[in-house]
Amino acid sequence: MSGTTVIRGLDWTVAWDGVASDGNHVYRRGIDVAFEGDRITHVGPNYTGEAVREVDGSRLIAMPGLVNVHSHPSSEPGNKGLNEELGSPHLGQSSLYEYMPVFRLLPDAAPYASRFAVHEMLKSGVTTFADLSGAREGWVDQMGETGIRCVLGPMFRSAVWSTPDGHSVTYDWDEAAGERGLENALSVIEEAERHPSGRLSGMVCPSQLDTCTPALMQGAWEEAKKRGIPLQIHAAQSIVEFNEITQRHGMTPIEFLDDLGLLEAGLIISHGIFLNDHPWLHWPQSNDFERMVAAKVAVAHCPNVFWRRGIALQNVSRYWRAGIGLGIGTDTFPHNFLDELKTAMMACRLMTGDFTTGTTSEIFDIATVGGAKLLMRDDIGRLAVGAKADLVLVDADHAYMQPLRDPLRSLLYSAGDRAVRDVYVGGEQVVRSGEVLTIDVAEAAGKLNEYQAETMSGVRQRDWAGRTIDEMTPTVFETRD
Repeated sequence: MSGTTVIRGLDWTVAWDGVASDGNHVYRRGIDVAFEGDRITHVGPNYTGEAVREVDGSRLIAMPGLVNVHSHPSSEPGNKGLNEELGSPHLGQSSLYEYMPVFRLLPDAAPYASRFAVHEMLKSGVTTFADLSGAREGWVDQMGETGIRCVLGPMFRSAVWSTPDGHSVTYDWDEAAGERGLENALSVIEEAERHPSGRLSGMVCPSQLDTCTPALMQGAWEEAKKRGIPLQIHAAQSIVEFNEITQRHGMTPIEFLDDLGLLEAGLIISHGIFLNDHPWLHWPQSNDFERMVAAKVAVAHCPNVFWRRGIALQNVSRYWRAGIGLGIGTDTFPHNFLDELKTAMMACRLMTGDFTTGTTSEIFDIATVGGAKLLMRDDIGRLAVGAKADLVLVDADHAYMQPLRDPLRSLLYSAGDRAVRDVYVGGEQVVRSGEVLTIDVAEAAGKLNEYQAETMSGVRQRDWAGRTIDEMTPTVFETRD
């Protein structure tokens, strides 16, 4: 929209106080926020400039758009109702090896699954997200149409895993496929950066530490550094992976990353849970945590997908307070980011037994400026003059926000996405009165149901034990006529 939009007399604003690299969020009352084009031009009292549009902010809370640093929108929505309570008891309680490959949606479902996931993100206040998916035709334009700010991370790898028996994992290697995947990923990243919306960019994403050759990972790291963009890789995410890397190389996953030359600023480790000092492991001679702190690497923290399998980071406050970069992601369904933030707080306090950890301020910082830093940006995740006009308006009158002594506590502990009213990305409104304007969610949901049914019909042919869908994942209760 051309011209200036001003939101006048906001009841509450979560504003940025200070310069980008040395500041903090603060509450402000009764101020105005104005933006022109894709930039914020005023955060303070008494905006006196011209405006083509005025919004009454008297019963609204303004906060910066949230930053989701890790998601798999092209596939995860299809797992709803299937793997919430699944894990492999002989594979470290993970669902990665026995179930995920069997339940994966067909490639044709990706556009619909992605739209459905972005719909959930926007409704929960996300304005920027990292999309770690397989490259596909039309992906860049599809994300551009949603109105969200997207960092495309086309995943590639040298091997695929499977389990032949439910207690061991095998790797089928094709090194040439990995090299082709990197080349194709770089083409997608370049296409994203050329997109006319100006909202798309890219990151380099070798899929997993145990499925990529050392040469592929090192080549990917060189490309990321040359382009000045992050590299994100799944590492220290499962006991299976930890054992696989220690058996192959005699090093922990973190030590192996260091040995490869990747353990440096600019690296985002997806999950980073199974360090040598994790209580489920016994590798006392290493110092993974200290290496990560010294190297200034970052971790994409995704609590929901792990707590469902009895797994948690040890712990988010420990990482954050030690100076390890952190962002939060929606690795699984739903892509409800506010729900992920609540889980992050709960998991941290349960893991530490200490109510002073996983604080609201820490988690909100990680979800905004923390995530922005991981993506190498200082113009998102904050409401400040000159930052991108990515902002969220929360309904201060929503019943679940009452009594309204502290807006973020009311939002994160009680109301969640139900109180999100309006969302702007780059000055363009993408959510109005709780409804996403850029996505036909009914169409996406209908297609998701069709594709999930097709996936379920063929699980027996893909499962190592030849089980039916109801044998693999029975419903909560028996269904009777």
